Amino acid sequence: MTLINKKISNQASNEVRHDWTIDEVRNLLEKPLIELLWEAQKIHRRSNPGYVVQLASLLSVKTGGCTEDCAYCPQSIHSSSDLSEQSTLEISNVLQQAQEAKSAGADRFCMGWAWREIQEGEHFETMLEMIRGVKSLGLEACVTAGMVTEKQASRLAEAGLTAYNHNLDTSPEKYGEIITTRTYQERLETLHRIRAAGINICCGGIIGMGESTTDRASLLQVLASLNPHPESVPINSLVAVEGTLLEKVNPIDPLEVVRMVATARILMPRSKIRLSAGRKQLGREAQILCLQAGANSIFYGEKLLTTGNPDIEEDQKLLSLAGVKIKANFIE
Repeated sequence: MTLINKKISNQASNEVRHDWTIDEVRNLLEKPLIELLWEAQKIHRRSNPGYVVQLASLLSVKTGGCTEDCAYCPQSIHSSSDLSEQSTLEISNVLQQAQEAKSAGADRFCMGWAWREIQEGEHFETMLEMIRGVKSLGLEACVTAGMVTEKQASRLAEAGLTAYNHNLDTSPEKYGEIITTRTYQERLETLHRIRAAGINICCGGIIGMGESTTDRASLLQVLASLNPHPESVPINSLVAVEGTLLEKVNPIDPLEVVRMVATARILMPRSKIRLSAGRKQLGREAQILCLQAGANSIFYGEKLLTTGNPDIEEDQKLLSLAGVKIKANFIE
């Protein structure tokens, strides 16, 4: 490591805190935008020199039929969306799509199962085989499939899983209005089991569900209190899908997403801050502001589980226009 790189690393390391208060986080979110962006960019430049961005691709392996009642999700059996339950994809199909994602520039391949918790037996064995297959392609492998036991977390680690996604979605205070079939504490316990197994954590939330600024601050405060911080922090904005309880919620101002990204970067200097669901509605200007202020990962590809995403060619043009670098083999 050169002297300059060592200095940058030490500066970034010195900024890592786990004792942020909700008031401190809310004050950041409410800063004048120019000041917030400047503060975030200074940290972003030190922790991510060169503005390097990781591309992640997301595939729904098992779609629909989930027993959770998440108010935003068309995959829930409690929603009246026209999304029907679909059969789990075959291993060969998943690996083919993983190869296509890699060829298009993706570095991480994320696989989603619409489950309340990982199901034992053939389904779990298939998941493990998919993880091994994705890793054999030279990609990072990420899974999101609900709650896990300690034994399951251990087996996921043995299969080579890079990261497990398990979002907190919103603040502890708002949570009961969004989900009633799983507690906030259960989500935190899942994260603990994943971390204890040596797997990286991908954990973020959703804004635009009627929450207050204090709710957003509370969510970020919980994430920043985790020690270590999540390696990946997806920032999602609600995509209001017909048939869900939140179908009539108005879209949020794109600058609110920029504020969340910038604040997350300040709180968690060394995490990947990932622009996730809702990016299609942001517009290129807001996306570039996010990249400047702290985002160093995006979901890449035309679909995120069941909602739309900018197409690959459009993203390539955006990243080229922003002047960011795409990092291959962006290992945690």
